[in-house]
Amino acid sequence: MQLKLTRTQGHYAHMYAFCALLVVIAFVFDSPAAIGKGFIRILLSPSNLITDYIEVGGLGAAFLNSGIIGLLSVLVLHIHRVQLSGMAIAGLITICGFAFFGKNIFNSLPITLGVYLYALLKKIPFKALAVTSLFATALGPLISVLSFGLGLTLWKGILAGYCAGILIGLVIPPLADAFYNFHQGFNLYNIGFTAGIVGMFATGILRMFNLQVNSTLILSSGNNLVLSIFLLWLFAVVFLVGLYYNRWSFKSYRKLLGYSGRLRTDFVEKCGYGITLINMALMGVASWTYIILIGCSLNGATIGAIFTVMGFSAFGNHPRNTLPIFLGAFGASLLNVHAPSSTEAVIATLFGSTLAPIAGHFGPLAGIFAGFVHVSMTMNVSYLHGGMNLYNNGFSGGFVAATLTPLYNAIAERCRLNQERS
Repeated sequence: MQLKLTRTQGHYAHMYAFCALLVVIAFVFDSPAAIGKGFIRILLSPSNLITDYIEVGGLGAAFLNSGIIGLLSVLVLHIHRVQLSGMAIAGLITICGFAFFGKNIFNSLPITLGVYLYALLKKIPFKALAVTSLFATALGPLISVLSFGLGLTLWKGILAGYCAGILIGLVIPPLADAFYNFHQGFNLYNIGFTAGIVGMFATGILRMFNLQVNSTLILSSGNNLVLSIFLLWLFAVVFLVGLYYNRWSFKSYRKLLGYSGRLRTDFVEKCGYGITLINMALMGVASWTYIILIGCSLNGATIGAIFTVMGFSAFGNHPRNTLPIFLGAFGASLLNVHAPSSTEAVIATLFGSTLAPIAGHFGPLAGIFAGFVHVSMTMNVSYLHGGMNLYNNGFSGGFVAATLTPLYNAIAERCRLNQERS
């Protein structure tokens, strides 16, 4: 089962250690009894956006949930001999992040099973879809809502949820391939857009039968100090490990910053594992710094956003293409009805990094405008899927990228023609 480590792939031992650390930290925060009770509450929660598992089950239970689902995900990839590419690292770190606010073992399992059945039906190795199965769990809340949120009897609810989950797993892979063309790779969270479309159909069907599903807002607060200590320690470790693998240098970082980040840009493959880890650590620090400076709470949702930015810093995000998006989104947060320091505004800014390829390809001004527009979209489209798509910003980002990309291309072409004439 052991895969050979090279400069252009990650190390499974590191991912196991990261997820195991989350489990260990859980027992630092809470007693086993409190963690057990909180973990059950997490599993039985409807989990639709935004349900902060720190508030639902406590710090210990939330960390345990993240660590367990992370360990199982790493094991699935390892068993099927999936190379730890930038995309795989992004998938694993992202799933750990969203396990703080929406994903758990109960609502993720049937989706993964559905993707596995799709691979069997298509007679392709599950290895080719294993990472897709991680991202597909974005629709985990649909399973939880059907099971526990609509007033159905327990077994009817679980049966309905698991049937829906398996069906989701069957349809996500072909739809994700098709929808990639919709935004032309300028939306990093491609499966988030796909999940949004599926969630929109599911929510429409439920509302047709007067089964109302709406977004929620369950958030914790008061944990900034302990969570900051954990995060800063984590960033430091990732940074130092990156320096070690990159021979204590920043070699190739300028090369990494030169990529637009457009799907599919694998920094591990193109620039090396060490410098990718350094980039992940720096982007994690940038995300944490924004949250602290703006005065927002560190909670399940904001930790999930930090982890996601870190994860996709192996697969598209870097300071040059992401900071313009942050700037544009921050500008929008100053003008809209949500306070800039609110969790909704902050995660819209951080998750707006899904549009980083626009800034990387068309320039920082295009990125600033994309970030501004993204906030207006993401604050509204969650109604369409009732909060059952955890990757709401990927859903919004798909529409923004599909709208702006042809316009930017037309402007670029006009500028090119004017330059040739002059």
